Amino acid sequence: MISTADRLHTVEEYYFSRKLREVRELISEGKPIINMGIGSPDLAPSPEVLQTLTTAMTEPGAHQYQSYQGLPELREAVARFYTEKFGVDMDPAKEILPLMGSKEGIMHISLAFLNAGDEVLIPNPGYPTYSSVTRLVGAVARTYELSESRGWFPDLEALEKQDLQKVKLMWVSYPHMPTGAMASREQFEALVEFAKRNRILLVNDNPYSFVLGKDPLSLLSVKGAKEISLELNSLSKTFNMAGWRVGMVLGNDKHINAILKVKSNMDSGMFYGIQKGAIAALNSGKIWFEQLDAIYQKRRQLLCQLADKLGCTYDPEAVGMFIWARLPEGAGNSEAFIDKILLEKHLFIAPGTIFGSCGEGYIRFSLCVPEEKIREAIKRI
Repeated sequence: MISTADRLHTVEEYYFSRKLREVRELISEGKPIINMGIGSPDLAPSPEVLQTLTTAMTEPGAHQYQSYQGLPELREAVARFYTEKFGVDMDPAKEILPLMGSKEGIMHISLAFLNAGDEVLIPNPGYPTYSSVTRLVGAVARTYELSESRGWFPDLEALEKQDLQKVKLMWVSYPHMPTGAMASREQFEALVEFAKRNRILLVNDNPYSFVLGKDPLSLLSVKGAKEISLELNSLSKTFNMAGWRVGMVLGNDKHINAILKVKSNMDSGMFYGIQKGAIAALNSGKIWFEQLDAIYQKRRQLLCQLADKLGCTYDPEAVGMFIWARLPEGAGNSEAFIDKILLEKHLFIAPGTIFGSCGEGYIRFSLCVPEEKIREAIKRI
């Protein structure tokens, strides 16, 4: 027997990877499962994006290795997007690095900045990959609790009373995943000051700003943020390009160069056609965002009806492509609740506990479900 690396003992298989096997098995048995647990857009990218990809595949050099830093015009498109949408000016030559999805960026950032034993502040509830990647690189995951009563924002005063000497990095994600809570400019300013005082690299994971979001805000718009912060973003949600794997990380040139040192040893550049399609997506006009929001708004209204049928409560002001809902009193724990719904009503909903212990008592619905499927789910309940 060849033994596996010790680091594998620090993580488990991703919940959705494991749970979806169960869902597929039920489907193979003829069960009419409606999957509203996964945030994978079911809509297509715009026709312009698809046409750009098709045309690009016949261009000279399209099938050769590409630059580790991505096409200059892709970095320029990201810079324009950030200027137009967030009011943030970034140097496309030095301060932007395209990624094969922002999930890749979580690993690259961790490898670039964390040594074994370094501590990382991770939101609870939050994206599970922050914790698993932290442990895989030999660092120590240290969660900070978020609560509905505080608007899902960290208690920085309480955090600062703790011993933070070993903390090297802090993950935040606003708009917040999984709750959809927004952070204000004042809250971002408080985070930046907290990071500066404690010499912590602050990373905002920001892929949900343009799904039902009215006033998108970037952490990098805060004065002085670039000195101590990075921001991850992605085309997966905003442009229905989840399977394309296109993301980016933005920050000062010193931080970007450190990440590039890791990335250049991990891949051989993003496919040319995908980069060209990404440029077309980033250049999308106002109509694209309005049409996308119109679809998600209708779905959100229907999913709120479903949540009401289940006796759940939720924040009507939350943004992003999920509804984070509190279970009614006496409903039991989250995983038992969703398993009952799965087996009896053939609906798959994500339990809040997969995002951390503070997710107990909550469930999450995805907006990536066609209207007719949501109506069918309502009928089943």
